[in-house]
Amino acid sequence: MFQVEDTRVLVTGASSGLGAALAVGLAERGAVVGLCARRADRLESVLERVREHSPASRSWTVDLGDLDSLEGFAATVVEELGGLDILVNNAGIPKRRWAWEHRADEVADVLRINVESPIRLTTALLPALRASGGRVVFIGSVAARLAPPSEAVYSASKAAITAYAEGLRVDLGVAGSTIGVHVVQPGVLDTELFEAPDNDPSLSDIEPLPATAIVDAVLAALDSGATETFVPEWFRDLPPVKAGDLDGFLRGSIDYTRGRLEALGLDRPDPTG
Repeated sequence: MFQVEDTRVLVTGASSGLGAALAVGLAERGAVVGLCARRADRLESVLERVREHSPASRSWTVDLGDLDSLEGFAATVVEELGGLDILVNNAGIPKRRWAWEHRADEVADVLRINVESPIRLTTALLPALRASGGRVVFIGSVAARLAPPSEAVYSASKAAITAYAEGLRVDLGVAGSTIGVHVVQPGVLDTELFEAPDNDPSLSDIEPLPATAIVDAVLAALDSGATETFVPEWFRDLPPVKAGDLDGFLRGSIDYTRGRLEALGLDRPDPTG
């Protein structure tokens, strides 16, 4: 079993949802946790819970969308934690919108926060992780593998970061590095993501798991060394089905979504406006 106790961990996007659950869950297991997010008041509240288990933990209020500030932030983390053993790239923004309705600014925001930012932060922290023989965990989404309705740009961002993680793992292996790279793909977990403003309503009819389910999934990835982990685990069975019959899988998604729209009393989307 991977020992989290006494590891130094940075969890991004830790002021709520999966990030908060991870910060508290890892602190409960003895990690010294660095938390970062934009919302200072909520971040402070999570830090108080974390310090009940790990008094040496600390937080930074930071906008990870400010790409040019990430190298300086990374240096601050390493200095104030005394190094780094695990980076959890959790920060991200949802965007539920029919593909043709996305505004240019929100496409840029999703790609900057969900793709560019974790890549830049990971790159800046690789020297510290190399020194500790550490791990990088990317919190992705089953959307990366399953092309859910009204999430084309969000799905693209999670597919991109998944591909980056796979490529990073290969490149580090070629270099002989011992840094581990993992992607955890959550399905429907009970977070504010489904009530986020400026998003269309969720069409899912899957009963959500508690946000704390992400903790066991991350620990399982660290323990097994697996590149990709799904939560709940049954989602793992769907990508091979999709790969085996892509057109059939997408037709099934269309039929399912039309049924959900009808059940919810919603009109079909109209790409002509």
